[in-house]
Amino acid sequence: MVELLLFLGGLFSGVVNVLAGGGSFLTLPILGLYGLSPTVANGTNRIGILLQNISATWRFLAKKELDLKNALFITIPTIIGAILGTSIVLSLPEKLVKLSVGIIFLVMSYFVLFTPKVWEEGRRKKSNRTLSFVVFFLIGIYGGYIQAGVGFFLIYALTLLEGYDVRKANAMKIFLTLIFTVFSLTLFSFKNKVEFVPGLILGAGSFVGGYVGSYLNTRVNKKVIRYVVAGMMIFSAMNYIFS
Repeated sequence: MVELLLFLGGLFSGVVNVLAGGGSFLTLPILGLYGLSPTVANGTNRIGILLQNISATWRFLAKKELDLKNALFITIPTIIGAILGTSIVLSLPEKLVKLSVGIIFLVMSYFVLFTPKVWEEGRRKKSNRTLSFVVFFLIGIYGGYIQAGVGFFLIYALTLLEGYDVRKANAMKIFLTLIFTVFSLTLFSFKNKVEFVPGLILGAGSFVGGYVGSYLNTRVNKKVIRYVVAGMMIFSAMNYIFS
């Protein structure tokens, strides 16, 4: 039964992560039901993240929806941050991290809901490159530390700082997550914090979900994606603050 939940949870999270983010808030508790500790669940969850982003990135590349020219600049700080975040994952109080991130999510959900032009149309001009480097470095730290919800931060940064509309931001978000997850998963594996059997079951569902999500990304109205993002942010914030 738990194995079936892992597969279905991976499938659903794959779709949600591609369209918005926050799918890991479903898969992490399921991995807990499998008997994994929070840290091992955190590491094992990266298998599903990796596979769903491989399938989604492949489809985005086939559809030429990825801005590879700009990818290198924002990928470098994200990777560096992810390596650092993974390295310090056990050094900070978990309750403090959950509370602070929950508050940030609530604040961000306001801007997602009430600044629709930025999300649906993007910005005409890009922000300062130094600012972008710092922001993506910090997002990388968060992604390396816990992963869950990192897509929210990436979408927000990609729309406000890099000028993408939400659909193009989704494609770039998936690509960035794929790249830094390779490094993060490697570190978790070296520390024996990954269980590959449940991870591969989860990953099988996530791979399918990632493909389905990337298919829907080109067909779902931008406003719908924005509402999905805001809804998952608020749900995730409540989960962080009150769990």
